[in-house]
Amino acid sequence: MALKWAVLVATLGVAIGAGPAWSQAAQKYEPPRTSAGKPDLQGVWSSATATAMERPAGYPLVISREQADAIEGGTLFNQRMKTQASYVDPNEGAPEKGKPLPPVGNYDVAYTDPGAHVISIGGELRSSWVVYPENGKIPALTKEGKAIQDASPRKIGSGYDHPEERGLGERCILMSGGPPFRSGLYNNNVQIVQTPEHVMMMVEMVHDVRIARFTDQHRSDGIAQWMGDPIARWHGDTLVVETMNMHPDQRSERTVMSVAGKITERFTRISDRQILYQFEINDPATYTSVWRGETALNRLDDTIFEFACHEGNYGLTNILSGGRQNDLKGVSQKAGAEREE
Repeated sequence: MALKWAVLVATLGVAIGAGPAWSQAAQKYEPPRTSAGKPDLQGVWSSATATAMERPAGYPLVISREQADAIEGGTLFNQRMKTQASYVDPNEGAPEKGKPLPPVGNYDVAYTDPGAHVISIGGELRSSWVVYPENGKIPALTKEGKAIQDASPRKIGSGYDHPEERGLGERCILMSGGPPFRSGLYNNNVQIVQTPEHVMMMVEMVHDVRIARFTDQHRSDGIAQWMGDPIARWHGDTLVVETMNMHPDQRSERTVMSVAGKITERFTRISDRQILYQFEINDPATYTSVWRGETALNRLDDTIFEFACHEGNYGLTNILSGGRQNDLKGVSQKAGAEREE
């Protein structure tokens, strides 16, 4: 049913109705190499972009500069940067002692970095991450896929009965480590480190770390773990990472997957400043079709900062305490599914 990745790369220009600008650049580009002779993907890269995972109505995959301007101008981040009356200037330095701080509300725009520009792969502008199905939409869930999604503790409980009913990100367990990578509100940065035996990918958000082994065998102990069991191999100059056996809470809350579902990622250095990042979700039990996405990881000349999630934050304790007060008062709460979460 699904085209093999090698065929997809070779025929992408026909498949999406646009010239393969990035693939031509990739063919001409000779990547730097490690001492082992493999393409050097090491460094810090960013997935921040104004391009959404799914394609907005009325847009082709490959878009013009005018269409890109319309998408970028419609993002909340860019609108806030233009219209917010007062926001913290990141270059201003420490405030004067005794001077009142400006009202920043929830997430002052200066502290967010979701990406101001659409995806540009070798100069080719994109309206969505999803490249297949050709409509740019994530396929519908099957009956089994909906059951997996509905089994999430967030869907079943009130959200106030125990910690597992709160989201994985809220509990600082998992944010953006993938697979697959995405673009979020901020900290869309990943550091890649290679050795002959492993490749490590650490995202800045909650410092989630994936370590893929260079082997052709997944773990046989059946243990499902956060971010799954990734194994790696080289296909020419492309790093291929295949992941299975993700933790059931991640499968139900993040990218909905069955136990047998497989995520394949591809990393191809296409210039000094870009890695072509592609992924495929192959899970017939969960989705009505295979689906694929791609973006560019852009080079950052900077380092990953430590991210201490919820350090000194009393939110979770207070939420659960409020739930117990509701119990004492006989106040009932809707389950997550009823709240449409």
